[in-house]
Amino acid sequence: QVQLVESGGGLVQAGGSLRLSCAASGSSFDINAMGWYRQAPGKQRELVAVFSSDGSTIYADSVKGRFTMSRGNAKNTVSLQMNSLKPEDTAAYYCYARIVIRVGVSRSEYNKWGQGTQVTVSS
Repeated sequence: QVQLVESGGGLVQAGGSLRLSCAASGSSFDINAMGWYRQAPGKQRELVAVFSSDGSTIYADSVKGRFTMSRGNAKNTVSLQMNSLKPEDTAAYYCYARIVIRVGVSRSEYNKWGQGTQVTVSS
């Protein structure tokens, strides 16, 4: 069973910075895509940043130039450096991974989510 464990988050004033980290653990799996989504109260979950399966990095327009996502050497960790935070960035942030399981010649994929970490930006 693959687990995603998030760390970071918290309360910060507008203009401040926070760093989120996520690590995938388990056995015998690959990761096809990995990144972050967020969900504010009363709103749908939305993409923040993701390393896609083709190797490209996708950022939401609302965070471009302020947020930077990086990947660890082991490829099973991602971090999100969030600078110049705004009150509208307040949300629960969820780590996401597209998990690939190979058993013999068979292959299956599924989406995995972390438990979420709260980011609150005060004005």
